[in-house]
Amino acid sequence: MQVFFQSGSGILMIILMVAVGYILASRGWFNENSTKMIAKLVTQIALPPYMLYTIMHDFSKNELLSILPDLRFPVLSMLLLFALSIFIAKTIKVKERHRGLFESMFFNSNTVFVGLPINLAIFGSKSLPYVLVYYMANTTIFWTLGVYLIQKDGETVQKMTLGKIFKKVFSAPLLGFITGVILVILNIKLPNFVMQGASYMGGLTIPLSMIFIGISVHSAGLKNMELSRDSIGVLSGRFLFAPLLMIILVIPSSMPLLMKQVFILQSCMPVMTNAPVVSKLYKADSVFSSIMVTETTIMALIMVPIMMVIITHLS
Repeated sequence: MQVFFQSGSGILMIILMVAVGYILASRGWFNENSTKMIAKLVTQIALPPYMLYTIMHDFSKNELLSILPDLRFPVLSMLLLFALSIFIAKTIKVKERHRGLFESMFFNSNTVFVGLPINLAIFGSKSLPYVLVYYMANTTIFWTLGVYLIQKDGETVQKMTLGKIFKKVFSAPLLGFITGVILVILNIKLPNFVMQGASYMGGLTIPLSMIFIGISVHSAGLKNMELSRDSIGVLSGRFLFAPLLMIILVIPSSMPLLMKQVFILQSCMPVMTNAPVVSKLYKADSVFSSIMVTETTIMALIMVPIMMVIITHLS
């Protein structure tokens, strides 16, 4: 019961911060450039030191080495979801112009920009390594298989080179995580002033992420939301099939309870915010992807309390 109340407080805090972003956007505080700046501040300035500080401050070498083999669970989950997305796309007759995009959004989650702050708000810093194990699988699969599927829909012959894929996979947050892991494994300690600075910078992560989501919801416009056959298909992938499949995979396993809870919560996060960017790059259906990012982000705020009720009863 205590866990449930703690999670409920975390969810209310998240909704409050998202509402701040939405209200400020409605009052004209932000334009496209300032919104991009906030996204860069989170992903390139706040998240890397947050990863570094938390890994080095809260975890031991043995703890980190013990969780890496469980990377197989999110990888297997997303590959199974991809196979299911092909079947569902054919069954409900998803429009050809965004079938690849549909499949990509069906199995990929927004594990860092939304998933990370939500898990930290609910479970605290102990959840960070589990969040990042899922993130490593998710970001790798999105920037390889996911991008390939979106590219198939596009009207351009522009290709995503191996160099660009490598750069996207090994993003600043992941490099911060990897650096922290390496330093812990090698028993290297950073000076106190570096750790303190990383802690202060990392403190920007959760509030800026939530404000960004509020701005994004306002920018997309709630009046543009619609429930079509294709959008319901994506919603079912994100919030029904993904968590159900993850529950089936992790329940019989011997992994820690917190890891099970984090994996399930991460599996039902919104569509990645990168999807519209990649869609626009390849001249695919960027309007559909933008609508789905907004719809799934709003839906996630409703689904998280429901999922918390479910996962607090796991054993």
